[in-house]
Amino acid sequence: MKLKLELYAALRERAGRSELVLEGLPEELGVDELKAALGRAHPELGSLEHVSVVVGTQYARAGQRLGAQDAIALLPPVSGG
Repeated sequence: MKLKLELYAALRERAGRSELVLEGLPEELGVDELKAALGRAHPELGSLEHVSVVVGTQYARAGQRLGAQDAIALLPPVSGG
């Protein structure tokens, strides 16, 4: 399976672009499996442990399954004050 991922904030800066494409993924995979595959393919992104995965307009749950047609965005934690 091939997934297109939108990157925001610090992730976009680390990658040097706003989108990444991962290919050769299993036909269905979970959010944690996606983060693991992304970390192996793009170690420059750093730890993805606290990164939120958004599918469409909803935050994905840890065990949620993802498919090739899903619109996926990755949002790093935001701090401010």
